[in-house]
Amino acid sequence: MLHTPLPDALLEPVVRGALAEDLGRAGDLTTESVVPADATAEFVLTARQEGVIAGLDTARIALALTDHRIGFEPLVHDGQRVAPSMPVARIAGPARGILTGERVALNFLGHLSGVATATAQLADAIAHTRTRVCCTRKTTPGLRALEKYAVRCGGGVNHRFGLDDAVLVKDNHIAVAGSVTEAVRRVRDRVGHLVSVEVEVDSLEQLAELLQDPVDAVLLDNMDAATTARAVRMVGGAMVTEASGTVTAATAPALAEAGVDLVSAGWITHSAPVLDLGLDHPGG
Repeated sequence: MLHTPLPDALLEPVVRGALAEDLGRAGDLTTESVVPADATAEFVLTARQEGVIAGLDTARIALALTDHRIGFEPLVHDGQRVAPSMPVARIAGPARGILTGERVALNFLGHLSGVATATAQLADAIAHTRTRVCCTRKTTPGLRALEKYAVRCGGGVNHRFGLDDAVLVKDNHIAVAGSVTEAVRRVRDRVGHLVSVEVEVDSLEQLAELLQDPVDAVLLDNMDAATTARAVRMVGGAMVTEASGTVTAATAPALAEAGVDLVSAGWITHSAPVLDLGLDHPGG
């Protein structure tokens, strides 16, 4: 599946910051000592395990920022599944720039591809249902837009991007307000008609209270599959239903089969294993 890429204007400051962190105060001492200034080289960026690619543009930008003469030829696209030993991109140009930008390029590409791969694993587990995988705000500080893009590459959908683009009333909000009803009343008094509202409930009793004045979506938190199915029947299509709480490839199918619209998982962004990719010299 092809995905609309994130604009370079959004990606470049993030990548530039990562390069500045790596270069420090003196630049790449190793490469500048070992590699002649006029040396050129060709490399193949290769997948070393099965997964889903995301973040090719971050790798391209990392290399271009070290030397604009570096050529980056992608051989796959973001969202594409790859197998071990499969070439992902060809890279050619000034050797110093390639070696200096290599780690930052691989850090971004490996992490984002890991997020896409984790998302795909969940999506595959519930592919026999209509339920979609959704991410959360549990993202790496500074990388939210990139990680949420990677979720889309893996076949998932995005939850809100920040505190300002939707309302999500959680358990602590309800505790402070005193009840689900009072929390919803306060929200309706504060936000405009175009702002989507979701409320988290952790019991069928709270759900019944919410259904007296339904909002746009309900988050069914830490409910088992049987309770989730009962909750979906109670909602009866009045709200979008989302299930969360230790959602894995093992637990997601039962929740999806209970009929929820979404299953959400924080680990696909904050704890996804990096996809192993490497920069290989054709000469060995």
